Amino acid sequence: MENQIQPEQELEKHDELNTEIPKGQSEEPGEAPVKEEANPINKLQDELAESKDKYVRLYAEFDNFRRRSAKEKLELIQSANEQLLKALLPVADDFERAEKSYKDRTDKEAEGFLLIQTKFRKTLEQYGIKPMNTAVGADFTADLHEAITQVPAPEEKLKGKIIDTVEKGYLLNDKVIRFAKVVVGS
Repeated sequence: MENQIQPEQELEKHDELNTEIPKGQSEEPGEAPVKEEANPINKLQDELAESKDKYVRLYAEFDNFRRRSAKEKLELIQSANEQLLKALLPVADDFERAEKSYKDRTDKEAEGFLLIQTKFRKTLEQYGIKPMNTAVGADFTADLHEAITQVPAPEEKLKGKIIDTVEKGYLLNDKVIRFAKVVVGS
């Protein structure tokens, strides 16, 4: 009977084999594994937070790109005609010179000319061209004016001021496209 194993010995042998509890399981049958499940949940939450952060950054970057593209497109449209409008400015100057010569005339030819000049001015204004105000006695501003020459001021109060305008300056949407050429008092 020595080959026979006693029931008590069998239980002890069984307990020795099952002393280690696998990871993620508790000794008690009703308890939930705490440590192993917390790590995957935290890991998933971190991944979710990282994904949200990447999404928000990508969305912000795209929104900035969209705004920048729209702004560049608007600027391109506004200044697309700039070269053409610059080329038309000498025509406007010629109209002004001709107006001065027609000033004393009252016949039909002068009337037709003045109608054409008015229409031309309105067309330029429609596209954002505005003449600068360069009145005699106004302050000289290097951002708007180009000093052709300096002459002695006829009066003390005209020193550093505009005495005469040689060529009118123009703005396109508040941007200088041609500086006013002026004579400044010294």
